[in-house]
Amino acid sequence: MLESLGRINNPLARSVATAATVCSVVTLSTAMVIGFTNTKDKSAYQFGVYSSLFGAAAGAIFGLVYTSKSSENRSTPDIKTSDSHVWQDWRNFVVVRKVKESEEITSFYLQPEDKGEIPNFQPGQFLTIKLDIPGQNKPVIRTYSLSDYSKTCEYYRLSIKREPAPNGLDVMPGIASNFMHDHIQEGAVIPAKPPNGKFVLDVQKSIPAVLISNGVGITPMISMAKACTRLNPHRSVWFVHGARDGQFHAFQDEVMEIAQQNPNLNVHIRYSRPKPEDTGKYQSVGYVDATLVKELCRQEAEYFLCGSPAFTQSITEGLKELGVPNNRVFFESFGKPMKSESAKQTQTATTGEGFAEIVFAKSGKTLTWKPSDGTILEFAEANDINPPFSCRVGVCGTCVCKIQEGEVAYQEEPTATTDEGSVLICISQPGTSRLVLDI
Repeated sequence: MLESLGRINNPLARSVATAATVCSVVTLSTAMVIGFTNTKDKSAYQFGVYSSLFGAAAGAIFGLVYTSKSSENRSTPDIKTSDSHVWQDWRNFVVVRKVKESEEITSFYLQPEDKGEIPNFQPGQFLTIKLDIPGQNKPVIRTYSLSDYSKTCEYYRLSIKREPAPNGLDVMPGIASNFMHDHIQEGAVIPAKPPNGKFVLDVQKSIPAVLISNGVGITPMISMAKACTRLNPHRSVWFVHGARDGQFHAFQDEVMEIAQQNPNLNVHIRYSRPKPEDTGKYQSVGYVDATLVKELCRQEAEYFLCGSPAFTQSITEGLKELGVPNNRVFFESFGKPMKSESAKQTQTATTGEGFAEIVFAKSGKTLTWKPSDGTILEFAEANDINPPFSCRVGVCGTCVCKIQEGEVAYQEEPTATTDEGSVLICISQPGTSRLVLDI
C-alpha cells in the first residue's frame, strides 16, 4: 500500500486516498465486530461511526506526512544539478590526470582542491576556467565542453584542442589552449565556475538523437552518448563523427566501448584522408554532410551539432534542405558563426545623438559611450573595467549581466540564451541614452 501511495505525486490526492483507504478498513473491521457479536446496543454503532471518522482523519494526516517523507527520499534523475553542491563564482580545482587523446587533443581531469563534492551537469554543458598566463596583463578566461559523464560526478574532464596559428595570417596561436598543453601538468591548480550552457541533451526523451561532430566537437557528444547509455539506454542514438585520419581521431576506443555497452548506440566514423593503417577504424571516406546523416537515420529525430563554424553551418543548411524542422536542430560552435545571405539584419544602437551614458553600478563608474567605442564589453575594458568573457561572439554566455535600467541593441543575434532583464555585453551596444548595468 505504501509503495502504491508513494507513486501519487499530488500531496492532496495522496492524503485523500490514504484517508479513504483507512476509513474503509476501519469501517469494515468495526462492522465485522458488530456482526459477530450481534449486539443491538446503540453505542456500538456510534463507536463504529466515530472510529471510521477518526480513521479517515488519521489517514489524511498520515498521507500528508508520508508524502513529505517520500518526496524527500525519492531519487531524482542524476542528470539534474544538485543545488547543495553548486558553488558561486570561482572555485579552485586540481589537475589530477592529463591524457593525450590524439595528435591535437589532450584531456585534463579536474577535482576540487577543497575535496568537497561537486554537482553533476547536463550532457553538453561546458566549464569556464581562468588561467594566469605569463605575459598577459589579466587572467585569460575560456570555456571548454565537459567531455565525460557518470552517474556520480567525482571529477570534471576537459578535452582541449591545441589551436595553431591560422594559415596565411599573422595571428598568434591559441593562447589558452597552448598554455594548457605545454604548461599545465598534474598538480596544477585552475579556478573554475560551475558547469553551464544551454546546448544540452534531454536524456529522458524517447525521440532518436543524432550526435554530429567533427574535430574537437566530439567532446560534448561523448558526454551525451554516455548519459543516454547510463540513464536511458532504450533511446536510439546515432553517433556520427568526422576526422582527418586515425592520428587526429580522439576517443576511438572510448566511443566503441560505449557502443558495446549500448546496442541502441549506432556509431559511424568518416575519415577525410585515411591512411593504410587506419583500416577498421572508420566506416566511410569523405566529409560528414547532411546526406550521410539522413541516410543513417531515416526517421524523425533531434539533431545535435558541434564542430567548426563552417561544418556546423553546412550541416544545418543541409538538414533544412532535406526538410528537417529548425526546432529539431541544436548546435554549438565556439567560433564566429557564419551567416547565410538571408540572415536578418539585427538591431543597431538607437540613441538619439549616437551617445549614451553607461553606469557600471558595481564598479562605481559613469561613462559616456559613443559608437566608435564598440561593444559594451570593449568599452568597459578600455576604461579598466574587466567583466568576465570568453567567446566574444554571443555563444558561451560568460559575459551575461543584469540590466538595472535602460535597453541594449544587439549587433548580431546571440546564440546563448539569456534570462529576461539580462544582456550579453560582448555583442551589444546601448539602445537608450542611459544604461545602468550590474557590473
